[in-house]
Amino acid sequence: MEFNRYNTLFLDRDGVINRELPGDYVKTIDEFIFIPGVLDALAELKNHFKYILLVTNQRGVGRGIMTCRKLDEIHDWMMTEIESHGGRIDRIYVCTDTDSVSPGRKPNTGMALQAQADFPEILFSESIMVGNSLSDMKFGRNAGMCTVLVGDKYSEQEKDVSLIDYSFKNLLSFARQI
Repeated sequence: MEFNRYNTLFLDRDGVINRELPGDYVKTIDEFIFIPGVLDALAELKNHFKYILLVTNQRGVGRGIMTCRKLDEIHDWMMTEIESHGGRIDRIYVCTDTDSVSPGRKPNTGMALQAQADFPEILFSESIMVGNSLSDMKFGRNAGMCTVLVGDKYSEQEKDVSLIDYSFKNLLSFARQI
């Protein structure tokens, strides 16, 4: 697989970095559990990408289930853990909107466009989106990125192959292919 032509990595959070809580939101640091191998994966991936960016829908904030302050605390803790294990994430982009038509909410491309405004040298044709949902894959496709589905959320029959370029068990297995 030819991943060396890509210089920007976009990552979803829940289901890629940390375990998802089906039907719920990660509201506290205690509920944030790294997926096994993620910290090693991020340490490996930092050597292959100029930018590693997190793009995450966090509807729980918009619904008043948690506050932006609590989300920032979770992200600060997450970043400290990642960095202490030799990895990095250069910036976190969050959409707290509850309306699916919001330009910032995946699969819409608002967070990608914000990242490109912040880092003008980002080319989506040289970017990879790694996520665990079809919404993440649509986001990547809508922005013109290579798409990588991780995890086992979908059966083979449920996967829309027109949206998925590559599929891996988890972020670590993806990192080891680079």
